[in-house]
Amino acid sequence: MKVWITKYALTDGISEGEIIAEHKIRENPIEYKSRYLCRNSDGDQFYLDGDDFCYTHECAIQKAEEMRQKKIVSLKKQIKKLEEMRFE
Repeated sequence: MKVWITKYALTDGISEGEIIAEHKIRENPIEYKSRYLCRNSDGDQFYLDGDDFCYTHECAIQKAEEMRQKKIVSLKKQIKKLEEMRFE
């Protein structure tokens, strides 16, 4: 199944990939978590969580934009903290 990988959207951009298999992993005695084996366009294989990819390109763009906005807010907080820092 074709997917768009957003896990590294802020560093490498959105990339195309293909889900090869889904694996259920036990989180605790009663809960399971799905991990997806994915192959990117370079042929590399790796595991992704369900929130690391989207099934449509439009969804991937929206998610990457949300990630970008959150990162901007985080960096502004970090800059403010550094600006307020004083050494004596």
